[in-house]
Amino acid sequence: MLSPIGNGHDRQTTVGLDIGACTITCAIGQIIPETKRVKLLGIASIPSAGFRHGTITNRDELIERLEKAMTEAELMASTKVMKAILSITGDHIRCLNTQAAIVLNRASGVTGGLTERAINDDDLFQVLDLAQAVSLPIDRDILHTLPQEYLVDTLEEIKNPIGMTGRRLEGRVHLVTAATTAMNNLVSCVEELGITVDGLVFQPLASALATLHKDEMELGVTLVEIGSSTTNIAVYHGSAIRHSAIIPIGSSSITNDIAVMLQISIDEAEKIKMKYASARASMSSPKLKIDLPSQAGQLERSVPEQEVSRYVEARMLEIFHMVIREISRADIKDPLTYGIVMTGGGAQLRNILPLAENSLGVKVRQGNPIKIDGVQDIADGPSHATVMGLLLWPLYATDHVRLQQPTGRGITGLFEKIRHTIEDLF
Repeated sequence: MLSPIGNGHDRQTTVGLDIGACTITCAIGQIIPETKRVKLLGIASIPSAGFRHGTITNRDELIERLEKAMTEAELMASTKVMKAILSITGDHIRCLNTQAAIVLNRASGVTGGLTERAINDDDLFQVLDLAQAVSLPIDRDILHTLPQEYLVDTLEEIKNPIGMTGRRLEGRVHLVTAATTAMNNLVSCVEELGITVDGLVFQPLASALATLHKDEMELGVTLVEIGSSTTNIAVYHGSAIRHSAIIPIGSSSITNDIAVMLQISIDEAEKIKMKYASARASMSSPKLKIDLPSQAGQLERSVPEQEVSRYVEARMLEIFHMVIREISRADIKDPLTYGIVMTGGGAQLRNILPLAENSLGVKVRQGNPIKIDGVQDIADGPSHATVMGLLLWPLYATDHVRLQQPTGRGITGLFEKIRHTIEDLF
């Protein structure tokens, strides 16, 4: 298990750094091992810069914003950040399911036959290593190895085969891969500030950890995380992730639509979206007029609230159509009992839940962080799901391949390979 991040104090702290295209959030929490919960000590969110679609566009700008977010969180928590766990997403992420098997039996010295033996930790790691032995382009690496289930001989759907006896062990896993360059560059920006990176976590995995209940993951649920430039999807069934994907459209596309259609600036369009827009046009007012900003020499203009909402609804329906397509790719025969849980800043759009239920045909709820103390009125909304999941990560994850630490370089740690396996989620 990952060692809780120590910052030179008696208390064990955990630090999450959620780096998005719209917002950068740093959260600091105190680990409570007895209850497997985290107490929030400090949090800061600032506008992002130099980062879009999971790719760094301006390194200096991004480092400046990272430093500001961490400094503000440190002041609130009265502690110094030394290590952090980062979120990652972007168009470069790719996910797939794979499987591998090993022979467990051993030759008997007496009869010369084959005997069964008990499965141990080494067997599990051997199966995971074999499952990871997939052919990847030279510029990609495995970020996560997530066990789905194990098979021992003819026994299926085994979550923990340790101690069981058999002749053959098979593991089915979900792999998350990412562009090596994108990971290296993200880590180097944080390490430029003297912070050791303790891990990278695919955003929807962190959000799921913070918001989903045990029954939801067992009986079936899809987490839909609507970020600024991407929408992340994670499908769970049988207490395991079955499919994950990135849709390259997010809430910023809605802002851009409003700006183009009304011929106003991006900033003004964002304000109108947040204050007036409804994800379901029929639930907005056709009579309420929104005054539009005008420049010198231009006539004053206004637009009905319902017209703006129609732009929003059209884009959201496009996103939901892609969500349905990704859910179907999970190839789950049983229905997803618990429907959809929505997180991310886009999940806060007015009337988005009824639109989602109507278009997707399942029940939908907003995903707010759980298992975190001290978040009420501070970080209890869906936009904080990822960073809260990062705080919980040390309590629930094991590190399969550690960060490699080269010596004699200015950068304290070069990201070469890091893989995580979820262990005992709840």
